[in-house]
Amino acid sequence: MNSSVKEVDKFTLPELPYALDALYPQISEETMRYHYGKHHQAYVNNLNTLIHNTPYENYSLEEIVLRSEGSIFNNAAQVWNHTFYFEQLSPFPQDVPMGVLAEAIVRDFGSLENLKNEIIRTATALFGSGWVWLACDKRDRLAVLPMQNAGNPLTHGMTPLLAVDVWEHAYYIDYRNRRADSIGALWDRIDWGCIEKRMPKN
Repeated sequence: MNSSVKEVDKFTLPELPYALDALYPQISEETMRYHYGKHHQAYVNNLNTLIHNTPYENYSLEEIVLRSEGSIFNNAAQVWNHTFYFEQLSPFPQDVPMGVLAEAIVRDFGSLENLKNEIIRTATALFGSGWVWLACDKRDRLAVLPMQNAGNPLTHGMTPLLAVDVWEHAYYIDYRNRRADSIGALWDRIDWGCIEKRMPKN
């Protein structure tokens, strides 16, 4: 057998738990076809190519995010970030946080509306492309983190809870240059039940 022939790719594009048109009108089917079907897929393809015949082939996706840098990090983190982002969206979301998460939001931001406004302000102000995260630190304190390009709170020892993609490909088809409007609409598709499950179990 020719050892130079690439075998089965390590990573594949995760299936969505909903149809491509299920998030309309907040996110159109056309946006999903590009954002998920093309951009997310491209990051998966690039990562598989970059890690072929390297030690990273033996690592989990999270391990690659934590251990790599440069092109491998950028593509691994974008695969991780996008998977995380799409998982938190739902056609039938739990529209408010509950339990420990709700208590933490009130404690650290005063109210859910304050948190939403902080995320919108932070995401609108982020220069260029990147992500805005709601994350939890080791003391169980919540923070809103702007991170450029493929940045991920995992690399800062924090637990990601919610991700807002502010790369133009996430919103430009539906909202053109109106980044704030796209983020405001996203709240109607955020499943707070999913966010709750991401809280650290202490």
